[in-house]
Amino acid sequence: MVVFVINCGSSSIKYQLIETESKKKLISGLVERIGAVTSIVKHEVPGFKPVKLTMALENHTQAITEIMNFLQNNEFNVISSLDEIKAVGHRVVHGGETFKDSVLIDDDVIHAIEEAIDLAPLHNPPNLKGIEAAQKAMPTIPHVAVFDTAFHHTLPAEAYLYAIPNRLYRRYKIRRYGFHGTSHYFVSRRYFSLNNLSRENTKIISCHLGNGSSICAIKDGYSVDTSMGFTPLAGLAMGTRTGDIDPSILFYLVEKEELSLKSLHELLNRHSGLLGLSGYAADMRDLINEMQNGDYRCKQAVDVYAYRIKQYIGNYMAVMNGCDAIVFTAGIGENSAFIREHVLANMEGLGIVLDKEANDNAGGKGEVLISAPESKIKVYVIPTNEELVIALDAAKIALAANQSPWI
Repeated sequence: MVVFVINCGSSSIKYQLIETESKKKLISGLVERIGAVTSIVKHEVPGFKPVKLTMALENHTQAITEIMNFLQNNEFNVISSLDEIKAVGHRVVHGGETFKDSVLIDDDVIHAIEEAIDLAPLHNPPNLKGIEAAQKAMPTIPHVAVFDTAFHHTLPAEAYLYAIPNRLYRRYKIRRYGFHGTSHYFVSRRYFSLNNLSRENTKIISCHLGNGSSICAIKDGYSVDTSMGFTPLAGLAMGTRTGDIDPSILFYLVEKEELSLKSLHELLNRHSGLLGLSGYAADMRDLINEMQNGDYRCKQAVDVYAYRIKQYIGNYMAVMNGCDAIVFTAGIGENSAFIREHVLANMEGLGIVLDKEANDNAGGKGEVLISAPESKIKVYVIPTNEELVIALDAAKIALAANQSPWI
């Protein structure tokens, strides 16, 4: 089955077209700066030179239409018509407490996603724009919502409840939700496959490290704790997000800096993290390069980032009473041997010994074991593939939706 996978931001659309039986990516692309004077459109077809275009795209509907037109371009022979697409999978960041699994999109689902906007004001509105635009372009095929939060619905109450008056949880659903669920799910299943294991009696710590970063404790295949919380702001230090912070600091800053709530939100989400610590950049590659050139603040930013990851690994080993494997994934996790080594340094007492040569040479080689033979805990680099998870879920739900109940 050919599935169209869409990930919408406020001014961008990432997409992939995936053939689910072979798990083959037929095409991928990105539309940026939607609504600006000039939008940038990029398409990548395996076996062809990447295509980059500039044009004016006023909204997500026009962007989806442009992508649909390109998919039918005879020069690349990706698909002959849109009729070959049998389902559309949409990444939706926040499903609140309503959605524990992926679902076929109908009016009730859209309403529930709208109700979760308060929980993800930066993410759910553009996700809804993408759903609306894609349904206009492809109104006759099933559309499926796949939620970042769904995998974490197995968290026990002691992991998801905050120590605030319980009435606030009941009234406003203030709790830990967790994110990057499709990524944590995917790499844990790849670990099972690589080691020919069932999920029972397994303990994995999955480290999704990118501009947004989170860690997940996975026991018996289920998420039992995760670093992000009510919003993606909690947990690790990230590219521009603070991660965990003493809440009293917020009141102190409002008083001292005379900040509005909007300005405080911007400070915590867009001007903190690695960018705030270094005063230079949010990109780990730039920070490591400047650190190696002697920049002290860049070194501090990198050290804080690695230290927080180490802390969470220790926490989750305690939560699960041990660990079988640690998996690194996403942009930094997959590509930065330096960060992986920095995080796992001096952890031999916990049974973690890195194979330096394997770690240094892991970049671009796919799924790689980077722990030493004597390490009690295996350490892997496993590239994530959230789009494939979305495509497979969408295909499964679309097939069920198209079956007669009398079969």
